Amino acid sequence: MVRNLLSKGDLDNKLIIFNRSPQRSAHLQSTLDPSRDKTIIAPDLTEAVSLAEIIFTCLGDDAAIKDTVATICQSSCDVRGKLFVDCSTVHPDTTNDLAKIFTTIGAEFVACPVFGAPAMAEAGQLVCVLAGPKASVEKVLPYCKGVMGKENIDFSDQPCGKATLLKIIGNTFILNMVEALSEGHTLAEKSGLGTDNLHRFIETMFPGPYAAYSKRMMSGDYHEREEPLFGVDLARKDAKHVLSLAQANKTRLRDVEVADRHLEDVQKHMGKRGDIAGIYGAVRQESGLQFEK
Repeated sequence: MVRNLLSKGDLDNKLIIFNRSPQRSAHLQSTLDPSRDKTIIAPDLTEAVSLAEIIFTCLGDDAAIKDTVATICQSSCDVRGKLFVDCSTVHPDTTNDLAKIFTTIGAEFVACPVFGAPAMAEAGQLVCVLAGPKASVEKVLPYCKGVMGKENIDFSDQPCGKATLLKIIGNTFILNMVEALSEGHTLAEKSGLGTDNLHRFIETMFPGPYAAYSKRMMSGDYHEREEPLFGVDLARKDAKHVLSLAQANKTRLRDVEVADRHLEDVQKHMGKRGDIAGIYGAVRQESGLQFEK
């Protein structure tokens, strides 16, 4: 996302980079802007916010974004008139709370979670979901479609939490896809059809994400990579959120319940290296096969 903001965004000033890990900030700058002509590394969060007019945040969970916002609010930085754009995947209640906090202290807030794997982010092919006051959303749109993303879903003038509500529900489609592929590949192997034959069907009928995840399962990528593409801890966080939403609204998502149990198995088997695609290994294991293909 930063790469595309830098290369395709119409920026009037240098892009300010801040990460809680200084090493990551330095690595990102050396990768994207080795001459340091277009970027600045902020030494701390307060400095980053002080220097910027529009602040994009993207953190792993609700606790992290709440802690970050609390730090901003408790700092000496004057945030009046600044626009905060949160791309984190969090509970919609958290998003609505953030909107209230920033509005109370005179800032603007837009929720902008995104759909897409890291490769899609790298290619500027994300789908951006925006919610909040229309005037604020319009300030963010120039950095979405055509820069960070390929398409926008615009919820202007709707509560900010609507964007993360869609994100949380939308992520269940990805989870269910991986669960269905895992079960299908396991049955194809055990029944004698063969995973190659099943993959030919998937490529023909469901090109795109289905075929991509199918390849990851067949190649062993789901257990071999050191850094997950969609970490199991984050996937379980999303599942927890959507299951709580379902319970609060007196409905039940049995498919997500099954997938979450498999994600728990992935956590036990792989720890922090676990990826959502590792559901395939969990399904294999409960079917009498080895976790690793």
